[in-house]
Amino acid sequence: MRNQKTDQELAREEKFKKLIESGINPYPNKFNKTHSVYEVVKEFSNFSHEKLEEKDYKVSVPGRIMSIRKMGKATFFHISDGIAKIQGYIKEDIVGKEDYKIFDLFDIGDFIGIEGRLFRTKTNELTILVEKFTFLVKSFHPLPEKWHRLQDIEIRYRQRYLDLIVNPEIREIFDLRSNLIKEIRKFLDERGYIEVETPMMQPIPGGALARPFETYHNALGINLYLRIAPELYLKRLIIGGYEKVYEINRNFRNEGISSQHNPEFTMLEFYQAYSDYNDLMNLTEEMLFYLIKTLLNTEEVKFKEHIISFKPPFKKVKFKDAIVYHSGLTPSKFDDREEVIKIAKNFDPEKKAISYGKALDIIFDKLVKPKLIQPTFIINYPKEISPLSKACADNPEEVERFELIIGGMEIANAFTELNDPKEQRERFEQQLAEREAGVEEAHLIDEDFLTALEYGMPPTAGEGIGIDRLVMIFANKPSIREVIFFPLLKPKTE
Repeated sequence: MRNQKTDQELAREEKFKKLIESGINPYPNKFNKTHSVYEVVKEFSNFSHEKLEEKDYKVSVPGRIMSIRKMGKATFFHISDGIAKIQGYIKEDIVGKEDYKIFDLFDIGDFIGIEGRLFRTKTNELTILVEKFTFLVKSFHPLPEKWHRLQDIEIRYRQRYLDLIVNPEIREIFDLRSNLIKEIRKFLDERGYIEVETPMMQPIPGGALARPFETYHNALGINLYLRIAPELYLKRLIIGGYEKVYEINRNFRNEGISSQHNPEFTMLEFYQAYSDYNDLMNLTEEMLFYLIKTLLNTEEVKFKEHIISFKPPFKKVKFKDAIVYHSGLTPSKFDDREEVIKIAKNFDPEKKAISYGKALDIIFDKLVKPKLIQPTFIINYPKEISPLSKACADNPEEVERFELIIGGMEIANAFTELNDPKEQRERFEQQLAEREAGVEEAHLIDEDFLTALEYGMPPTAGEGIGIDRLVMIFANKPSIREVIFFPLLKPKTE
């Protein structure tokens, strides 16, 4: 049940009725503007009072009212477009007595369109002297905490629109995110990659070890899964003859929520034929260095209490060496499957079935990953936890795979792709056996993908980069919820 209306909300509804009674259109279809607030500020901020007076610059500008200061028969107010704000000055002897009384029905939060000439006040503030104004829409709720501050995290995430209204600096994060994606596209396009789209609803979830969301297609009468990764479809395109492809889109994983995890997240995934994981390490270093120089004009950023340098080359450490060095697990214990599983279960005692490979992954996540702050390629993972990766030539129990860890988070995952259909089937069957033993995240067998591999996939390397986490580091935000417009939250109970 909705909460009872406050006195302020009731007063705003009464003003709205009076506006209608005055003949005001409460919901006009459009407003003819000459500038946005930001454009006015950008174009005229350096103009002197004399220059503004000399040229008599006229503008027509819409925006949300953010403050009102009435002084008898004159009123100062500010409007904002979400990026910048500008002062308006309305006088009864200019707009007329009736219109000035109508302006009294406006509240902070309402949208208004103002037309008039630019001038500077005695305090040198750029201001629009209002000659005409248009009511655009009423805000029936007062803005929180006098509009200038909204710190309640719960409200900020649930009502992102309020966050953007009252904390305009938040917009900088999402502008950075948008520009980062644009520059990724530019970087890959210039290197001959083709952007593609692959299915988000899949009959068999594949491409990653994760629990999927399930759905049902009524017309076809089949179960479908929201994709956990686009990998197997992008590989089909390599098999079909594309040499370089990429996709930027959503993945879905039915797992926990944390400062680093949202069930719906944005991933860049790309594949390059006739290449191996070494080529992608070089490309990744080049891409991230390009992004930080282009977007932030620097080689390093502050993330939490750390200064992180993106200057290549990045450090490379073998998976086993990283675990032995950072976790205290000796080389002999690393190979003791029962001991490794026992250690991992201490981190997740409710987990009924943990494979040896999954146990190593848990130990790495808990004891190693948080200690890797500077960009580090963790290379040569065990085959058991990398069912789609090609084995190393010098050690068949390891695969040519890397994860890029920055700021204690996995940012990228890549490998030289397994293209032997017989071995791929054996790996899938091993995963299926684990699934039957209770490991829910194990792969299913995708027969169509195996058939595609039998037509021949050239030597190929593929990589996925988490866009949300990369934005977290570039924007120095410790929570993934700060860089997603609408993060998934538990429904609010009254």
